[in-house]
Amino acid sequence: MSQFIKLTLVLFLAPLLASAQQYTFKPLAEGVKSSFRGLSVVNNKIIWVSGSNGHVGKSLNGGKTWEWMQPKGYEKLDFRDIQAFDANKAIIVNAGSPAYILSTKDGGKTWTENYKNTDSAIFLDGMDFWDGQNGMIFGDPINKQLQLLKTTDGGTSWQNVSQNLAFPMHMGEAGFAASGTTIKTMGDGKVWIATGGAESNIYYSANYGNTWQKYKCPIQQGESSTGVFSVDFFDAKNGLAVGGNYLKDKEALNNVLYTKNGGKKWKKPRKGVAGYRSGVVYVTEYFCIATGTSGTDISVNGGRTWKNISSLSFNAVKTADQLIVLAGGRGQIYQLQIIP
Repeated sequence: MSQFIKLTLVLFLAPLLASAQQYTFKPLAEGVKSSFRGLSVVNNKIIWVSGSNGHVGKSLNGGKTWEWMQPKGYEKLDFRDIQAFDANKAIIVNAGSPAYILSTKDGGKTWTENYKNTDSAIFLDGMDFWDGQNGMIFGDPINKQLQLLKTTDGGTSWQNVSQNLAFPMHMGEAGFAASGTTIKTMGDGKVWIATGGAESNIYYSANYGNTWQKYKCPIQQGESSTGVFSVDFFDAKNGLAVGGNYLKDKEALNNVLYTKNGGKKWKKPRKGVAGYRSGVVYVTEYFCIATGTSGTDISVNGGRTWKNISSLSFNAVKTADQLIVLAGGRGQIYQLQIIP
């Protein structure tokens, strides 16, 4: 069978298969006094979350039970992003000033301060890692320069490499720390960063952030509350961007796009998501999930059309080993279960 025929069959059958499936949201944790935006799913057993009031949570059994912690001395911080590597090692980043990067190597029993920045303008938005040693964090522009931090030793130290991105930011252009996912790393040095506000762009590097390219992103933009709030890439070419206007979270106006050429050009789906979305992931090449404070949508054809499946409110969604986890602003963590 030719590749064309195979692809045609997949695209034709996908909606039929999806209609036969049921999607249920299983509570894993509720009522924690924290707004969760940081989420890291290591595998189908290990889940880490982070959020406001200095809260960090860890589960080693797929969300059945949780261990909660607040790093001592940092209880008032809002940890907007977390990167976990296993049951013991994790890195957390807060939003606002002063900016901190903390790490643990003993499962959260102790935390080490690896970075501190007291500049009143510092605001870190998101973090991602290529592997266990190499990672990047980006933040809002200072003096029109997007802030970039890079580690090559697993987060023990961070270097300011902002000068590598030479494009001056547009006035009012910035990042969003809604889920820590406006940065995406992949493979041998590829990294995408998405911005919003007055103008939305995609910044792309193929060499660990040493040099950059800039692409326009035609998502809803022009106001401080609009733009790209999350990106994900399945491979070097296929990617998704979601966002909208977080102040009008039920407004379904140009808030999801897909790309087939690595972010150079973006296309609107035939049917979009049902509102503002702050998290998006590929589960497979064709099955995708987007979530936000007004609900969750799925796509079974790589983002070309979307279907709303819930009005439950979440900030972030992550997946690993077919475990799909969502976390939200009222201390809630859920698993999305797909029943044939």
